[in-house]
Amino acid sequence: MTDQPIVMIVLLAALSLLPFLLVMLTSFVKIAVVLAIVRNALGAGNIPPSMVVTGLALVLTMFVMAPVAGQVYDRVEPALAAAQGKSLTSTETVTSLVRAGERAGEPIREFLTKHAHARDRAMFTDLARRMREPAARADVSDSDFMVLAPAFVTSELKEAFAIGFLLFIPFLVIDMVVSNVLLSLGMHMMSPSTVSLPFKLLLFVLIDGWQLLTQGLVLGYT
Repeated sequence: MTDQPIVMIVLLAALSLLPFLLVMLTSFVKIAVVLAIVRNALGAGNIPPSMVVTGLALVLTMFVMAPVAGQVYDRVEPALAAAQGKSLTSTETVTSLVRAGERAGEPIREFLTKHAHARDRAMFTDLARRMREPAARADVSDSDFMVLAPAFVTSELKEAFAIGFLLFIPFLVIDMVVSNVLLSLGMHMMSPSTVSLPFKLLLFVLIDGWQLLTQGLVLGYT
């Protein structure tokens, strides 16, 4: 009985890190940023609502990360099944959980390495070595999670901003054309953003923007 509180504390501590891991170690960052930029480019205010944008980003993240989650389960399930069949002490239970976590980290490490830019990995590897003692600098590798996590996030943000720039251009052109037309007609009091909004929505619908956008975001991780 005295072993149960220790195990529960470890499990609760691990569960409290799930939101952080979801944001920092998955495709959620890039997808959420791109969708937010598209909403701002449309200029439709809070449409679609933030909850819808976040929900769509979460669904697409689950879609992208499903193969990685399958690999994690295949690595962790045998260790957890073996531990359930034994009567373990709290120390042995925590040890088994740590080992399962180490096994689960390998597919995630491969995912981060694949999608983190080499330049960002090299930069954070160099920064990590500079912050270490001289004797411990050789132990830092570009495959460490302390290097891969920030390198992955900065790479994702860089790609998200690049995609957002390309998506913003057509809508910006529409705003400029509408603004020039209104000025040439002498309609100075009418807001160009109000007039251009229907044209931007029409353009987005005609090109089937949501399908192209979601397809491009998902295929970017293949």
